[in-house]
Amino acid sequence: MRIIKNITTTLYRIWFYILVCLSILIMFPILFFSILKESWYPFFFRLARFWAKIILFGMGFYPKIKRSIQYKKEESYLFVANHTSMADIMLMLYVIKNPFVFVGKIELSRIPLFGFFYKRTCILVDRDNARSRYGVFAEAQKRIDKGLSVCIFPEGGVPEDESMLLTEFKDGAFRLAIEHKIPIAPITFHDNKKRFSYTFFSGSPGIMRVFLHDIIPTGILEIEDKRMLKDQTREIILNELEYPSL
Repeated sequence: MRIIKNITTTLYRIWFYILVCLSILIMFPILFFSILKESWYPFFFRLARFWAKIILFGMGFYPKIKRSIQYKKEESYLFVANHTSMADIMLMLYVIKNPFVFVGKIELSRIPLFGFFYKRTCILVDRDNARSRYGVFAEAQKRIDKGLSVCIFPEGGVPEDESMLLTEFKDGAFRLAIEHKIPIAPITFHDNKKRFSYTFFSGSPGIMRVFLHDIIPTGILEIEDKRMLKDQTREIILNELEYPSL
């Protein structure tokens, strides 16, 4: 029985990679066209959201969203969420309609096909390089000035120990929010680890519950408040993970 389950989950995960690559290949011409000018990024973002829907529904994932806020179209936010799955990127694109850019690890730019668009549309950071980490702030300001939002997974990576609900947050996201005076928009992903974790013999179709929390204003905060803001944001997400409201 276990052998059959392992074969099934293996085929399921292979299908994920096929679906990602095939959808990008089919959309490649229009995706490539959309990144030729920075001003066309909102068009690219709409295409990325369509691509995310293909992946989510193609894998049998069904997002269920509960919100305590409606985001304003004209406002920039710093979206932050817990990070547990390869599907987090797709789910974030599905959930958020406000055009945003990801701040992500430079290593992902080396993924064939996906990395081609990733490094041309996201803010890349080498976490081992102080200059790269500092450069994120300047790049983020450029995007915010264009009316875009920013998305960061503040854990800095997916925890190796999958029994952990939420690891400690890195400082960068909260320093960025304070320095650029943009509100934090916390988001909780409940089921991504169960649906498609980094453990190879795991994963299944099903519901993906998402909770969009009230924003946390940063307009009056100073850099000294960074730790308080980080702890407050983490507590909101952790509390939802421990005591789901969906």
